Amino acid sequence: MGGSGARELAGYLLALGGWVSALAAAVLPQWRQSSYAGDAIITAVGLHEGLWMSCAAQSTGQVQCRLHDSLLSLDVHIQTSRALMVISLLLGFFGIIVSVVGMKCTKVGEEDPVTKSRIAVAGGVLFILSGLCTLAAVSLYATRVTYEFFRESSVPINARYEFGSALFIGWGATGLTMLGGSLLCCSCPPKERRGQRSYRQSQPSTAREPPVKMPSSPIRGEQCL
Repeated sequence: MGGSGARELAGYLLALGGWVSALAAAVLPQWRQSSYAGDAIITAVGLHEGLWMSCAAQSTGQVQCRLHDSLLSLDVHIQTSRALMVISLLLGFFGIIVSVVGMKCTKVGEEDPVTKSRIAVAGGVLFILSGLCTLAAVSLYATRVTYEFFRESSVPINARYEFGSALFIGWGATGLTMLGGSLLCCSCPPKERRGQRSYRQSQPSTAREPPVKMPSSPIRGEQCL
């Protein structure tokens, strides 16, 4: 396996790790957590909220979680982040399958290396799109949390929410997925190599057939004699 094959394998492993991290971020309920800023710090109960459930962790170690009751009653940013994360995971899943087919270290489609490289590039593009969807979902949610924390409100600071650990996992997943997809996109064959291959296929065979000896026809004068 040459340098390009090692680059493809490294990109695939990075993108796979990013996809697993995005899956963990989508499932975790720590998208936002209760803030401990302010003078009167309340540590008896810690509140966590994610895309699918909200949890309350007591100081004794007991954790109680509850799924969101209604989809339509949720805020717009939660619904949008949900949709973006689902799309991201689907794109990453298809990217995993397509990249396995297109990588040089696999035996599928070895007879056509140019097409195989293009399939690997398509897998890299899917991973990049998956990372962009994850980035959009996490950034949108983080923007909403930041807006609610700093806006003028009667709610005390220690009762507001701040960034949870799932947001940082999502940002890390974005970096891994897009970096791995970019490495897979570097598998595109150079134009010179593709041109040489097409020229060789279109070039006629240099082997010449032996000349065929035609029987010499008699002269008309000889025929008349």
